[in-house]
Amino acid sequence: MTGPTPVLEIEGLSVEFRTARGVVRAVDDLSFSIGEGETVGLVGESGSGKSTAALALLRLVSDPPGRITAGRVRLDGRELLSLSDPQIRKVRGRQVAMIFQDPMMALNPVFTVERQIGEVLRLHLGLSKREIFAEVVELLRLVGVPAPEERARQYPHNLSGGMRQRVMIAMALACRPRLLIADEPTTALDVTVQAQVLELIQSLKEKLGMAVLLITHNLGIVAETAHRVVVMYTGQKVEEGTVTEIFDDPRHPYTRGLLEAAKWEGAEGGALREIPGVVPSPFEMPKGCSFHPRCGDVIPRCRQALPLLADVAPGRPVRCFVAQGDV
Repeated sequence: MTGPTPVLEIEGLSVEFRTARGVVRAVDDLSFSIGEGETVGLVGESGSGKSTAALALLRLVSDPPGRITAGRVRLDGRELLSLSDPQIRKVRGRQVAMIFQDPMMALNPVFTVERQIGEVLRLHLGLSKREIFAEVVELLRLVGVPAPEERARQYPHNLSGGMRQRVMIAMALACRPRLLIADEPTTALDVTVQAQVLELIQSLKEKLGMAVLLITHNLGIVAETAHRVVVMYTGQKVEEGTVTEIFDDPRHPYTRGLLEAAKWEGAEGGALREIPGVVPSPFEMPKGCSFHPRCGDVIPRCRQALPLLADVAPGRPVRCFVAQGDV
């Protein structure tokens, strides 16, 4: 990758799950990188493998039934997949932090905000009780929580959805991580609060110089916040490019479908466009290109062979025979 120094480098990451019906490959040979101060959007429909890939980066895929079967994940040049369990626990929260999409599920209902953010500070920075309270209040103030001293002593159920999400962000930023993973961070929030949370993440990224991996199905969010986009379908990367390239000149039919589905055809008499069909079951994957049953550009070869990633322009890998001109 040219440009910013890579903070995160992923090469050939594959994740499988063993089930009663057989082995499912949830992430298949995924590669991309994120530079210092850069935001990369990882997009696709539910079931595309986005969240599984993020969990794999932090070695949070439960084994069994899941297993990382191949690949390399480097953070500032340090290989994460070969670390021992105690070593990777020191990385989580300290160098890499994650914001989950449902703060009510991620936060413990029986502990105060101070206790939950403070645990991160105690484990990774070894602060005293007095120092922890002062730092928790400062973190809550940083993320725009009003009356932070009072909020620190409250429980998650005392807070609104937007405030809980801000607490999650404060917890994630407690140790000023090098990489922030935001997994659908605004899904459970109303539109106004969504905008506030996204603006907050953006401003904190610029202030702290973090790299951000933004996982979402919402292309509007990607357009406003990301520098580059990685599009996933059935566990595979099908296209990558800058935000401008993806939105102005999408090359893969799936990417074009996502963009069309994001457009609203007017308030009166319009209809939300959708990609025909559904994501195939991992137990019944079609032969050839996994997108061909839903694709308007399908040719006979698509039904027989799996296209490989190939650059259709400098820095524009696409997994499509038609886009590659290989028809």
